[in-house]
Amino acid sequence: MRRRARRTALAALLLAAGATACLTGCRSGQGDTSSGDTTRAAESTASAASAQSASASPSASTPTPTPKEPFTGLTGAQISERALKATTQARSLRMSGTVPDEESGGTIKIDIALDRRGDCAGTMGMNGQGEAELIKTGDTLYLKYDERFLRAQSKGEPQADTEALVSLLAGRWTKMSAGGADAKEMAGFCDLDKLLEDAGDSNDDTPTTVTRGKATTVDGTPAFTLYETDGSERNTVYVATEGKPYLLRFESGSKQEPGALSFTGYDEPVPAESPSGEVLDLDGMST
Repeated sequence: MRRRARRTALAALLLAAGATACLTGCRSGQGDTSSGDTTRAAESTASAASAQSASASPSASTPTPTPKEPFTGLTGAQISERALKATTQARSLRMSGTVPDEESGGTIKIDIALDRRGDCAGTMGMNGQGEAELIKTGDTLYLKYDERFLRAQSKGEPQADTEALVSLLAGRWTKMSAGGADAKEMAGFCDLDKLLEDAGDSNDDTPTTVTRGKATTVDGTPAFTLYETDGSERNTVYVATEGKPYLLRFESGSKQEPGALSFTGYDEPVPAESPSGEVLDLDGMST
């Protein structure tokens, strides 16, 4: 069971990193240059027309100024470059949403906060079949599975083994060394350094076009929309327009790998505290 659970966590980590890395291709994308030029030309034309109108009609009332568009004068690639820089410099973040799992063909749902120290706290589930809670603090990894999750992950195992596993683990916190063989891959799910390193690794030679969208909001946060086109796929990226231009949301346009992830909690403390009460020591049981 633990082997399957670790593979699920690793798949989620890789897919989440891949989603964040959508910004990488935008760094070299030049497909939006004309968009930026068009924006500047339109603003210049509008400004000239406004000045001419005011000169011709001095008695006309002053028009209400149009709100300034976020990232005025920047191309989509330039905005994405700023978002990539801000996001990869974050000390902590929270990511939540759904990503596909290639191994099962299902969907992984995640909601986890993680930081540069390697601490994390959150939940994960698969195909709506239960949920597992995850905490890593220091060198210790804590996991708690609900019954549905355990039964789903034990599918195909002997019934007696499944019942014994559920009786032992369901609803109970367990712990193990984060550096141990049984926890290494799951603990890697909390590696923010690795996640952001992958996001900033510009080794994709595939040309990517990035175009400007429009101002919007993501869960009440002012944002600006970018469209990343790679071949027949078009992903949607939302970037914060107030404060640092963090990545706020990624929506995959791929039919093969659909999914969406939201990014919040930048530079906020991660609530990774050891669970109270009885905790089952899995390392002690295996010795």
